[in-house]
Amino acid sequence: MEVKFYNAIDDSLLKFAVIISQYKGKLVFCKHKQRNTLEIPGGHREKGEKIEETAKRELYEETGAVDFTIKSVCVYSVVSDDNFNGEETFGMLFYAEITSFENELHSEIEKIFFLDELPTEWTYPLIQPKLIDEAIKRGLL
Repeated sequence: MEVKFYNAIDDSLLKFAVIISQYKGKLVFCKHKQRNTLEIPGGHREKGEKIEETAKRELYEETGAVDFTIKSVCVYSVVSDDNFNGEETFGMLFYAEITSFENELHSEIEKIFFLDELPTEWTYPLIQPKLIDEAIKRGLL
């Protein structure tokens, strides 16, 4: 599996949004109801949706965040033999500072976690730690 980073790409190629988030100085991670691992909030872009709208929607759906600031960080891509027939797929990495949440989650996410350190059990261990590293390199964390 290969993960690459770009400053820009044609918007029509962006399929995903992933949002590295912080709340009161802690990193925000999600636990899906059907998994025992943690992940960064994010998901697929819906037809006709702007990529920033995807990021805002996914952040709300997966964390319950209602008040936040969000900004794009960079484009990332993934190439994997077992994903999309080995084609390079593209997503936009975002960063958000969350100030408040709804009282309950209304999605496939069971629980959110606020961590000072990175988790040891990742849902996407070959991708998401590299996204965190890139955010650190760019001075966001």
